[in-house]
This record gives sequence, C-alpha cells and structure tokens, in this order.
Amino acid sequence: MRNRSVPADIVLPHVVYRDLEKAIAWLNTAFGFTEHYRYGEPISGAQLYLGCAYIMVHGARPGSASPAATGYRTQSLTVFIEDVDAHFARAKAAGAKIVEEPHETCYGEWQYAAEDPDGHLWLFSRHARDLDPRDWGAKVVRPIV
Repeated sequence: MRNRSVPADIVLPHVVYRDLEKAIAWLNTAFGFTEHYRYGEPISGAQLYLGCAYIMVHGARPGSASPAATGYRTQSLTVFIEDVDAHFARAKAAGAKIVEEPHETCYGEWQYAAEDPDGHLWLFSRHARDLDPRDWGAKVVRPIV
C-alpha cells in the first residue's frame, strides 16, 4: 500500500524545533529541504523532503525539546544526496555550523556533518566505495540478504 502522507518506507524521523517557522525556512535555505505540507493553526508540524529523504518537524511541546533547549543531543540524522561537495558549500554559505569537513569515512562514505541552529547534527553522505563491514573492523552478526 502507498501512503502519500508518509512516503518514507524505512524511517521517518520526527525532529523538534523551538521556532518551527524559522526552522523550516532555515532547513530550506541551508540544507535544501522542500516543504511538502504543514498542519495546525498556528503551525504545529510539517513534512519536508530532500531527494528521497523525508522528515517531520514539530514545535516543542510537553515532553519534547530540541538539543538547544536541553543542552545535549541524543541522535544524528543522515541524509543521502548525490553532490555532497555542492551541498556542503550551500550549507556553509548559509551559516550552518560545520562539525566535519567533507571526507571519506573508514566505512566508504563521502560525507560532511553540520549542526542546525537548534543543535541537531546532520550528516550528508553518498556512497564512495562498497566495503564489507569486516574490512573496517565491524563484526557481522547477520549478513544482509
């Protein structure tokens, strides 16, 4: 079954922001996300996408807060894109806090890391090489078929 309201079939992260309208504008300008829809009056949430990656964004509500409000983060988000270097230049020009410059990881990804104004850590990545996890020191528990 297809659901146009939740097009992601793998993981659809929900990300909390202090000022939702400002966050949507920033995510569009710095990271190139496009707003699919929004809901609530005043706005309480929205769905954004970049390529094949979809996210839900929400304003803070009881029981949730952004890393900027808590002082720490508990996760990061990885978005797969075609042109990491151009995306990096766009994000840097828009004032994203760059945490890692573009580089190839030990597990075969070309990526960079940036932090948004609310302290969420974003990794933007593309596959650079096909590596068996054992090649870089991981223990394969169950092979992917």
